[in-house]
Amino acid sequence: MLKKDSRQKRAKKTRARIRLLGVNRLCVHRTPRHIYAQLIAPDGCRVVASASTLEVEVRQQIKNAGNVAAATVVGRIIADRARKIGISKVAFDRSGFKFHGRVKALADAARENGMEF
Repeated sequence: MLKKDSRQKRAKKTRARIRLLGVNRLCVHRTPRHIYAQLIAPDGCRVVASASTLEVEVRQQIKNAGNVAAATVVGRIIADRARKIGISKVAFDRSGFKFHGRVKALADAARENGMEF
């Protein structure tokens, strides 16, 4: 099995458990150059809020997009956007990635700015 297939299999199992909870999902995706965060509704049909290193607002605050500092900024921004629309409790969906490095930095920044998961 390829590395990507294994990751997607882990993500699928996690999403099945999150679906049973019936709460909003903070979904994280990372590439070598960027990191993306989406707040997805409990039904899974719509994105409520999003943030990524591609946005102008984030680009102004970071030097490089593929590091822990950039992930921290994205985590802070997604937490602020969630708070503005009245969402504080979410389930963290790491998309099968290890909870380490940039994924962990994004999660910690979101927690520090008021999100609970």
